Amino acid sequence: MEPQELINLAFTVIGSLIGWVVKVIWDAVQELRQDLQELERELPDHYVRKDDFRDSMVRIEGMLHRIMDKLDGKVDKS
Repeated sequence: MEPQELINLAFTVIGSLIGWVVKVIWDAVQELRQDLQELERELPDHYVRKDDFRDSMVRIEGMLHRIMDKLDGKVDKS
């Protein structure tokens, strides 16, 4: 074998290995993207968004303040 043939063979093998590695990484990235999209669809079904929770807590705190005011009014009348 001539040196040029060995160099060509080496580049072919190295290029094939690099191509295979790039394909494996590309497939993994695509799979991660699909998993992330699925997770984004499922999250609202399992967890409450922070701003929705805050809105609910503000309403609950308002109700508790009204209840406490009414109780204070009942104690003062006795």
